[in-house]
Order: sequence, then C-alpha cells, then structure tokens
Amino acid sequence: MSFLNDTPSRDYSSLEDIQARKQQLLRQIDRDSMQMKSMWHSVFTRREDTTQGQFIAGILSNSAMAIDAFLMVRKLRQRFKSKG
Repeated sequence: MSFLNDTPSRDYSSLEDIQARKQQLLRQIDRDSMQMKSMWHSVFTRREDTTQGQFIAGILSNSAMAIDAFLMVRKLRQRFKSKG
C-alpha cells in the first residue's frame, strides 16, 4: 500500500457513493489539518512558565540538534560529492 492509498480499494456503484466518500475524505483532511496547525503552532510558542534551568536545558537541546544536523549534512555531502 502506498501513502496515498492507505485504504483498500472500494467499488462505487453510484455518484452518491463517490460524493459521500469525498465528503468523508474532506472531513478527515480538515481534521488532520487542524491537528497539524496546532502542533506546528506549539513548536514556536514561547512557554511563559519556564525556569532558568529549563531555559538552559532547552538551549543545550537545541544546540545538540543543530550540531547533529550539521554533522549529518557534512557526512551526506562527503558521501554524495561528485568526483571530478
């Protein structure tokens, strides 16, 4: 099964069946979209109740992620660098 076709194929016998499925998919897409928006918003929302220790831990965590990303990009560039 692919990403776009995660449900088994269905046989539609009428236009109403197709329209009902379309409405069902639109509701599911809207629900998923709202969930993604709230998750994305929570990534960039500053938390007011952070202590100094939590602030420092956050900086260390973000720094570790940045270093990890840099090392991964460096490794990928070395691996896939064109020769010539």
